[in-house]
Amino acid sequence: MEDTPMDEGNIALETPATDVFVPPSIHRTPTLAGETYTHFSPVPPSLLPESSESQTGAPCVLGVDEAGRGPVLGPMVYGVFYLPLDQSDPLLKQTHHFDDSKVLTPAVRSSLMQALCTPATDLYASCGWAVSCLSARDIGANMLRPASSAAYNLNAQALDATITLIQGVFARGVNIKEIYVDTVGPPATYQAKLARVFPTVRITVAKKADSLYPCVSAASVCAKVTRDAALEVLYEARAAAGLSNEDAKKEDEAADGEEKEAEVSWGSGYPSDARCVAWLRRNMHPVFGWGPECRFSWGTAKDMLETKGGVKVDWPMDDDDENSRLTDYFADKEKDADELGTWFGTPAGLEAF
Repeated sequence: MEDTPMDEGNIALETPATDVFVPPSIHRTPTLAGETYTHFSPVPPSLLPESSESQTGAPCVLGVDEAGRGPVLGPMVYGVFYLPLDQSDPLLKQTHHFDDSKVLTPAVRSSLMQALCTPATDLYASCGWAVSCLSARDIGANMLRPASSAAYNLNAQALDATITLIQGVFARGVNIKEIYVDTVGPPATYQAKLARVFPTVRITVAKKADSLYPCVSAASVCAKVTRDAALEVLYEARAAAGLSNEDAKKEDEAADGEEKEAEVSWGSGYPSDARCVAWLRRNMHPVFGWGPECRFSWGTAKDMLETKGGVKVDWPMDDDDENSRLTDYFADKEKDADELGTWFGTPAGLEAF
């Protein structure tokens, strides 16, 4: 995938705060293992049917947005946010001033998310949310499927994540009447795909929906704070394992004989962020590249592995892959030798004695 350019102002807004709030949507075990997962908040009782006789609860509006579509590091997070239709503007826009997460500072985003996750607040009592964390490892693996497999690009992965989240909200008994989505590709095409899955719901897909509809703004905050916290969890794990750039810094100082400014972190994770590129360069293993925090399908990662110190690997192409053996990748096919007999060396003939 082509890397997404960003200016310095946007990079600053995309960089996680040092004291970012860690929401309950951070599942440490799958995050560190590079696994994709979903998280659903508790459904406020006020949104569920009042009694067993009542078929539906309060009519709700749901917004969908994502964070981290373009970075080379960290997950892409899809978020949904729902609340009663008549509270969307008064509660989100007028009282708490939700907006597109990209124009809110990291501190403001973190504060809003913390209020949403704190019992006894109006947001906690009236709103629900969910996120799907698509790990960098899974994004890259899906996009790098062999040519013989069906293509599974980022748009297809995003659509599946959106559908899964909305279905999960319905399954929890929430009465969703309207859905607003920030566009992925042409709005009409994306809207038609969702309408086929949810034919009874009014669906609006629009560009800049995160600035137009408060429920989408709130979804973008949930997604962005979750991604920021996931980045911090991943970075701390790398540092604790002794793989942080401090080790590389000491080697550089010894080689160059001069002090260099320490890199605090990998920054925003975007390829246009110099801190991100420096971290990738300093921490690249020549064979395995990086850990599950990296999207190997991104141009920055692929180019670095192929042209800047990575070991070139040639994969032989056999006519009949079904009959190939693992040892075929190591044995000399020009020699018709016994495999077991040559495992520990070449046999010696009688002339050797």
